[in-house]
Amino acid sequence: MKEALYYTKHGEDAVQCVLCPHNCIIKEGKSGICNARQNTGGKLYSLIYEKPCATHVDPIEKKPLYHFLPGSRSFSLGTVGCNLKCMHCQNWELSTSSPNDVYCHTLTADDCVKLAIQYECQSISYTYNEPSINIEYVLETAVKAHDKGIKNVMVTNGFINEEPLRDLYRHIDAANVDLKAFDDDFYKKICKARLEPVLKTLTILKEMNVWIEVTNLVIPTHNDDVTMIQKLVDWFVHNLGTDVPLHFTAFYPAHKLTNVPPTPLRVLKQAYDIAYKAGIKFIYLGNVRERSVTRCPSCGRDLVVRSGFNVMRTNLHDGKCICQTAIPGVWR
Repeated sequence: MKEALYYTKHGEDAVQCVLCPHNCIIKEGKSGICNARQNTGGKLYSLIYEKPCATHVDPIEKKPLYHFLPGSRSFSLGTVGCNLKCMHCQNWELSTSSPNDVYCHTLTADDCVKLAIQYECQSISYTYNEPSINIEYVLETAVKAHDKGIKNVMVTNGFINEEPLRDLYRHIDAANVDLKAFDDDFYKKICKARLEPVLKTLTILKEMNVWIEVTNLVIPTHNDDVTMIQKLVDWFVHNLGTDVPLHFTAFYPAHKLTNVPPTPLRVLKQAYDIAYKAGIKFIYLGNVRERSVTRCPSCGRDLVVRSGFNVMRTNLHDGKCICQTAIPGVWR
């Protein structure tokens, strides 16, 4: 086990984890909400340090990141546990488990970087479960990755306190942040969390010039209300601008929401229209069979055409359209 960062003593034998806004007070022998950080002997330890249980080479588009090194490979890894308890989690087998429930193999930070190089990956993605709960490992790996010219990607729920957020994201190049709904009641009921810390994360990442893309999973009867989507879009434009890509993705029944139907395509297109009318330039629909195209906001030319997670063709030159319009993103 690795002694954890971001905790304080709390009384005689308890500790308080200050990594995320839950600020768990953890008694001797117990773990926090995330199942990944345990009080042993009055110290907080990470139970998942160097213990990924899922490693893959993925296309970067799977994160999804559409304006970040398109067509490249990303060495992707995840562990168990999560600091949210989303009823609709697609990776619930990992996120709801404890380290003793799932086979995990040992992979040091150096090993991770070596594998990324071996498989010709331009980035390492910390993904599958919430990576910030493994901040000790992500920090160590991210620093070593940068030393070898490899970029770092977070796929995250954004539920993290400001100090660890700033410490971590100095070493992160891009993030896809899951904005689950623009409704605090949804966060409390469906995710056992709160909205405000996620919004704060997004504004700080924007301020830090981390490349961000935002995903909103649209769940029928839960967060597909037109008024809620309009509020999300209005906040997005006011706080993040119109250049940050926004992904509306389709829900499929999973975990504790198996009684909810999949998201109809017309609902995603309605969300697209709301975002488009608000001026957001790069809007994508995910988990659908339609092709996804990045178009020049000036001349309308197709710049990056994708089918699923595959890039079919690109018409970008040094991040610019042939009409010389610069397209926001990290292109090389």
